[in-house]
Amino acid sequence: MRTNYSSGAKWENIVGYSRAVQVGNQLEITGTVAVDGQGRLVGRGSMYEQTRFVLEKIKGILENAGFNLEDVVRTRIFVTDISKWEEAGRAHREFFQNIKPATTMVEVNALIAPEFMVEIEVSAVRAG
Repeated sequence: MRTNYSSGAKWENIVGYSRAVQVGNQLEITGTVAVDGQGRLVGRGSMYEQTRFVLEKIKGILENAGFNLEDVVRTRIFVTDISKWEEAGRAHREFFQNIKPATTMVEVNALIAPEFMVEIEVSAVRAG
């Protein structure tokens, strides 16, 4: 059984995607940037603040679908400036220090808007 979760972001209908898709005990969360519920950027100019906000947002998506951070098995972190990897890593550690999912961080040329410094995808599997 497949369940699609929407956040209402304008890009979902423009591009044709869901914020998250659950199939059985697996949840895939799409690339998430530091935009609040009113469409405003959070953490302008700060890799750490944007990463922290994105992970808090992802935590809420997980909980809405009946998952939690402990179910996360993989994170993919896309940054526009790899020299700031420690800032993104510090925020990631705050959420996953004891969980330690498989993680990839790569530098990309650009994200969908120039003010976005980080975008994160998550895969989660609920035990049982």
